[in-house]
Amino acid sequence: MPHDFMPGLAGVPAAMSGVSDVDGQRGVLEYRGIRIEELSAKSSFLEVCYLLLFGRLPTHAQLVAFINDITYHRRVKYRIIDLIKCLPEHGHPMDALQAAVAALGMFYPGRNVKDVDNNYWSAVRLIAKLPSIIAAYARLRKGDDAIPPRDDLGFAENFLYMLTEKIPPKIWVETLDVCLILHAEHTMNASTFTGLVTASTLADPYTVVASSIGALKGPLHGGANEEVVEMLKQIGTPDRARAYVEQKIRAKEKIMGFGHRVYKVKDPRATILQRLCERLFKECGSSPLYDVALEVERAAAELLADKKVYPNVDFYSGILYDKMGIEVEFFTPIFAMARVSGWLAHWFEQLKENKLYRPEQIYAGEHDRPYIPIEER
Repeated sequence: MPHDFMPGLAGVPAAMSGVSDVDGQRGVLEYRGIRIEELSAKSSFLEVCYLLLFGRLPTHAQLVAFINDITYHRRVKYRIIDLIKCLPEHGHPMDALQAAVAALGMFYPGRNVKDVDNNYWSAVRLIAKLPSIIAAYARLRKGDDAIPPRDDLGFAENFLYMLTEKIPPKIWVETLDVCLILHAEHTMNASTFTGLVTASTLADPYTVVASSIGALKGPLHGGANEEVVEMLKQIGTPDRARAYVEQKIRAKEKIMGFGHRVYKVKDPRATILQRLCERLFKECGSSPLYDVALEVERAAAELLADKKVYPNVDFYSGILYDKMGIEVEFFTPIFAMARVSGWLAHWFEQLKENKLYRPEQIYAGEHDRPYIPIEER
């Protein structure tokens, strides 16, 4: 029986992986050895998906074939759409996404996870169909028809089109594509670990991804980007930012979008997202949320300097989505839409030498308690 107890498994290695790496002291994030700054500047989301899944950048022919496979599988069966129509219109989109993804496994055979070819098509379907499911629920819950995908549009452009039935501005498409790259993978985070625990039972990939979605939904993980926007709206104006930060510090409460279990410097993804904000707002007009966010960051940098608490990926992403007219409740589903590639990459990796997760516990209860008959209690 182990004697060391690490709450939240902090610092406890749970797997060996070549998918991604983080240096929290230097603020470095790499996918398959390539730094995130280089990928966000030179690559595309679907190329990054290929890199994560297969460990290498694709040739031109491989990328074209992969994109064609994704494009072909964007459509969602009408029975999945019917299922989404039956969900509560005021339910959270992450719950709808989890339910729909779990249901996908009933339509597509994925139980034989030793079948490499079948695993590839399962991964293609999941990457392709999550945007269609999210966009469908966004419209159906308002009483509008779901919009079919367009094969002539790229991944990010098609998603924005399915939300509005309008071709989005080029700057929106480019911004969203980079956001998806930044959210695609991040080592052994809570949702990835959850998926691997499920996968270790040799569950099908749709169940694996559905379980990861459940973990991502929480406000201490992917749901934090929603909380950030609500916080910035609550603060209201830049001149109220410092007082808000001071009040949070006095109350010993978390400032949403700040701090990370790994990074001891500013999250490199937050730095890239901040540049995206400046680029988007220069072309499309500024956002009052961004002005508040800048003041919150300045106040936090001064008041929390000794604690090394800096903005993380959630601090600026929601501001970008808000500017593009995306509802707050759909910020985390977009996170899932990107992160599914990372979850699947770890799933591919684990299947090579799978071992059922069965950690120990430290028992803190009593022993040898007698059973007391109900009439004597």
